[in-house]
Amino acid sequence: MLTIKKRIAEAILGKVLSLAPDAALTADEIAGLLEYPPDAGMGDLAFPCFRLSKALRRSPVQIAATLAEALSDACIESAEAVNGYLNIRISKDYLALTVLPEILEKKEAYGAPSVGQGKMVVLDYSSPNVAKPFHIGHLGTTVIGHSLRKLHEFAGYRCYGINYLGDWGTQFGKLIVAYRKWGSREAVIEGGIDKLVELYVRINNAIKGDPENGIPADEALAEESRAEFHKLEMGDEENLELWRWFVSISLEEYEKTYRQLGITFDSYKGESFYTDKMPAEVQKLRDAGLLKIDDGASIVDLSEYNMPPCLILKRDGSTLYPTRDIAAAVYRKAEYQFDKAIYVTSSQQCLHFAQWFKVVELMGYDWYDQLVHVPYGTVSLNGAKLATRTGNVVLLKDLFALAIEKVKGIMAEKNPDLVGRDDVAEAVGVGAIVFYYLTNNRIKDINFNLEDALSFDGNTGPYVQYTYARACSVLEKVKGESLADEMKVTCEEEATLLKVMAQYEERVLTALRDYEPSVITRFILDLAVAFNKFYHACRIATETDSVKRATRIRLTEATKHVLGSAFSLICLRKTERV
Repeated sequence: MLTIKKRIAEAILGKVLSLAPDAALTADEIAGLLEYPPDAGMGDLAFPCFRLSKALRRSPVQIAATLAEALSDACIESAEAVNGYLNIRISKDYLALTVLPEILEKKEAYGAPSVGQGKMVVLDYSSPNVAKPFHIGHLGTTVIGHSLRKLHEFAGYRCYGINYLGDWGTQFGKLIVAYRKWGSREAVIEGGIDKLVELYVRINNAIKGDPENGIPADEALAEESRAEFHKLEMGDEENLELWRWFVSISLEEYEKTYRQLGITFDSYKGESFYTDKMPAEVQKLRDAGLLKIDDGASIVDLSEYNMPPCLILKRDGSTLYPTRDIAAAVYRKAEYQFDKAIYVTSSQQCLHFAQWFKVVELMGYDWYDQLVHVPYGTVSLNGAKLATRTGNVVLLKDLFALAIEKVKGIMAEKNPDLVGRDDVAEAVGVGAIVFYYLTNNRIKDINFNLEDALSFDGNTGPYVQYTYARACSVLEKVKGESLADEMKVTCEEEATLLKVMAQYEERVLTALRDYEPSVITRFILDLAVAFNKFYHACRIATETDSVKRATRIRLTEATKHVLGSAFSLICLRKTERV
C-alpha cells in the first residue's frame, strides 16, 4: 500500500502543481495525509483537501471536485469528491497484475522494510529472576521482547538478544539461608525450581512474620540473609557454589518454556556478569562530581529534572539496580556498537529507566539517546496482583499445559486421525495464550482470564492458525497442477483480500515505530477475516474458469505467505494441519 499511496500522491501533486505551480507541497507530504476511510463503501483511500485551500485559493469542496475530474493513474479505478474529501478506489487490475505477483515472488519476505539495513539493535527482554519460575507476569517481557526482535530483523536490523538474568541481589542471601535451614540437595534435585520457590516463599514469610496472629517479624533472619549475600559479593566459594547451582537449575527450567515459544537468546549475561564493571562507572560519577552522599548512601541528584535521586550505592557500599544497568549499557555499547538498545520491562519501572538514562547522559555518554525503554502493563489474575514472595502465581508451564490439553480434547473429537497431533496441540495451545496476550495494546494492564484466553471462538490464536491451515489444505489439493498464466481480480472478496495484504509493510513500520506487536496481531486478524470471506464466497479448487481458478489459487498461496510471515513476528507457530 505504500507504493500505491506514493503513486496516488504523485498523481495528486502533479494536478496541484498544474493549478498552482508555487504550491509548497511534496508527494511525501500528500502520501502522509492519505487516510483509510472508516467505511469501505466510501473507498479504499481518502485525501482531505483542506490543506490545499490556501495554496489553491479554493474551498476544499471545489478542490476535491477538480481533482476527481482529472486524477489518473494505473492504480486508480475511480476518484469521487465528497464533502472536501477525495475518495479513491484502487484498480482491481493493478492489484492482480502488480501486488499479487510481488507477493508470489517475494513470498514471506514480502512487506519487509529496509529501514534497518546496516544498523545494530540490542534487545534486553524476558530476564527472569533466577530461582523463580515463569508465571504469566513474565509473558509480557518475553513475547513482546521477542516480537520486537523479529520485527527489527524483518526490517533489516542486525539484532542481539540478551536475557539479562536477575542472578544477583539480596534474594540469594535469603535463598542460601533458607536452603541451609530447611532444604537439602536431594530435595532440590527432586523438586527443581519449584523447591527453590518453596524455600524462598518460606523465608520471606518468616522474615515478614504475621503480626495479626502474634508472629513477629524476624529481623535476625533478614540480617543473616544480608550477611550471606555480602559474603557472596566478597567471593565466598561455598556461597558461590550454591549460587551457581541455583542458576543452572533455573536455566534448565526456563529453556523448556523458551523451546515452547520458539525463542532463543544470543546471551545469558545476567547482573552478576557486571559486578567487576561497576566500580569504573562509580568512579566516573565521582570524578564528574555527580555523586553525592545522602544519609550514607551515594546518589545522583536529579531534582533539576523533576525526578527523585538515583541511588548508586547503599550505605554499606553495595550496588543497586541502576549501578548494574549503567555498567551493562556501557559494556554493551563497547561490545556491540548498537544503534539502539531496547529494554522491555513492566511500566512500573518507567521511573527507574528514566533516572539511569538521565545519569548516562550526565556522565557524558553521547549515545544516551539510543537507549529505549519499552514498558508494558501489569498482569493480574482475576484482579489479584501476582507475587512470587507470597506464592500468588499462575505458572506459565501450567497455563500452557491447560491450553494444550484443551486443544487435544477438541482434536480428539474433530480430527482424531491427525498426524503429529501432539506437536499441533502444543503449537495451537501455546499460540492461544501468546495471541491472547499480544492482541492487547502493550501498555494496557491485563486482568488475565483463563477462560477467555483458552477460548477457541472469535478473534483468537486458534482461529488464525486454523485459517493458515485452511489455506495450506487448499494448496495441498491443487499441488502440482498447471495454472493459467493470466490473473484477473473479478470480485470484491478477491480485491479486499489483496488490499489487506498490500497494507503489510505499512503495518510493520507502524509496529516498529510504536514498539507495538499488537499492530501485527490486528493485521493477522484482518487478513484471516478477509481470507475466510473470500474462501466462503469464491470457489477455488472447484472453479472451472481457468483464469479465475489460477487467480484464486494464487491468492490462497499469497495469503499463506503473508500470514506465515506475520505469524513469525509474534511468536506464533505455523500449523499446516489442525
